[in-house]
Amino acid sequence: MLLGIRHIIMLIAVMLFLSSCYSFKGISIDPNIKTFFVRNFDNAASNAPPTLAVDFTERLKDKVRTETPLVLNSDAPDAEFTGRVVDYRVVPVAPKPGETVALNRLEIRFQINYTVNKEGAEGGWVSERSFSHFAEFSNEDDLLSVQDGLIEQISTQLLEDIFNAAFNNW
Repeated sequence: MLLGIRHIIMLIAVMLFLSSCYSFKGISIDPNIKTFFVRNFDNAASNAPPTLAVDFTERLKDKVRTETPLVLNSDAPDAEFTGRVVDYRVVPVAPKPGETVALNRLEIRFQINYTVNKEGAEGGWVSERSFSHFAEFSNEDDLLSVQDGLIEQISTQLLEDIFNAAFNNW
């Protein structure tokens, strides 16, 4: 009997520990909003890789689908994201003596609109919002050789910023 009680106490302690490890990240979504959709983003930046907008669209869909209770629905969604890549550029930073630079910076900027279509629901933005982020790389690296990793790094931060603005009221 004593062994059984110890097992029960241990099981309760483990369950309490595990339940405290999971959270919804403090998201605040109006309970009337049940569905979302992300329209394919446009690529308005002429020098951006042609797949950047499409890849970003898919990553945003995945993030909302996995981190919220919302269901993806293209037919009359309660909430909707639209957007476009508006800037993609490499900027030299950290000049060295002799008019050379030690680092370059890849900057990416999106214009995003988050609209709540559900009547009576709260949320959404009144107008488009701009989100940008950058990553630096050595002047010894060719952009094409590091571009995929930089885009991944920048996109991850942009997705977090967009998600927080939409669902955490930042």
